[in-house]
Amino acid sequence: MYFGSDNQSGASEKVMQALVDANRGVSSSYGTDDWTRNAESALEQVFETKLKVYFVASGTAANCLALSCLAKPWDMILCHAQAHILNDELSAPEFYTGGARLNGLDLDQPKLSASSLAQYLESFEGHVPHTAEPSVLSLTQLSETGSAYTLEELRSLASIAKSHDMKVHMDGARFANALVALDVSPAEMTWRAGVDVLCLGASKNGALAAEAVIFFDMELAAEFELRRKRAGHLLSKGRLLGAQFCAWLDDNHWLDLAGYANQKAETLAIGIDRTSECERVWERGGNEVFALLNDSSMQALREQGAVFSEWPKRFLPKEKQLDSRAFVRLVVSHTTQNEEIDQFCSLLN
Repeated sequence: MYFGSDNQSGASEKVMQALVDANRGVSSSYGTDDWTRNAESALEQVFETKLKVYFVASGTAANCLALSCLAKPWDMILCHAQAHILNDELSAPEFYTGGARLNGLDLDQPKLSASSLAQYLESFEGHVPHTAEPSVLSLTQLSETGSAYTLEELRSLASIAKSHDMKVHMDGARFANALVALDVSPAEMTWRAGVDVLCLGASKNGALAAEAVIFFDMELAAEFELRRKRAGHLLSKGRLLGAQFCAWLDDNHWLDLAGYANQKAETLAIGIDRTSECERVWERGGNEVFALLNDSSMQALREQGAVFSEWPKRFLPKEKQLDSRAFVRLVVSHTTQNEEIDQFCSLLN
C-alpha cells in the first residue's frame, strides 16, 4: 500500500531500457548528442510548434531556472498559495531569480481563480522603487490540490496576466496526468492558452530523473543555457536525459503511464466515497486523492504499513472539519497495483 508520492516510483521498463541502450559506447557530451536532438524534435511534434527546450534532472531546477529567465530580482511572481514553488522549493526560486518575491493567492480554493487574479492586479498599487511589481504568473498543472485547470480557466488566467504585461510559467510536474484527464492536446494546454514557458516533468511519471524546460516564447530562452551552466545543472552525459525523453514520448508511452495512474486514482477515490466516516476533500483531477480519514482507519492503515502523507492543516478548506480526523494526500503512480488499493480501502470505515 504505497501512496507516498509518484516521484518515489521507479522508471518504467521502457525508459530504463533506453537508459541502458544509451549507456553503451561513447557519445558527444553536454546535450549535443543524437538522443537529445531526437528528444527536442519529438517535443516539437508533440506541441505542434517550434520551441526551445533544455533538459535538467530535477523539478526544482526546472522551475527556478525557468523563472529566472522571466523575472527580474525586484519583480513579483504570483501563484496559488499552495504552489510547489512557494511551499516546497525552500528559497530556490528567490535564489535563482536573484530575489524575486513570491506571492500566493486563493489559499482556501483548490485552484487560482481568474476573478481573484483580476481583482488583485486591478487593485494593486505599486510604489516604485519601494514595491515589487507582478511580472510573472506561475500556474501548476495539475494543481497542488490534485485539481486540473480547464482550458477555459487557463486561457482566462493567461489573458489577465498578459493584459498586465506579465509572463506565464507552468509547473507541469504532473502535466501528463492533467492532459489525459482533460483529453486535450499539449498545444491547447500550453502555448495556445497563453503559456510562455512549461516545465514538463517526467520524473513523476515513469522517468528516472528527467525534466524539460520548454520555451514557447523563444526570446525568453536567451539566457537559460548560461544560467543552467552557472547553476551546475548542465549534465556532461546529457544523452541520459535525452534518451529518457525519447522513450517516454515514443508511441504515447507518457500518456499511457499517466492514464494508468489516473484510472487507479479513480478506483481509490470511489473506495473512499463508499465509506461512512472518511471523505474526499477536493475533486480528483488526475492521480492524487486528498481525503479526511478517521482515527480508526488511520491506525489500521499505519499498522498494516500503508505509506501516505499527512497534509498541512492550513491547506484544508474552511468548509471542511477535521473532527479528530487526519488530512492526507494519496498519490497513485504507474506502478500502483489493484491489490494495494483493495487492501487500503478494506481498512477504511
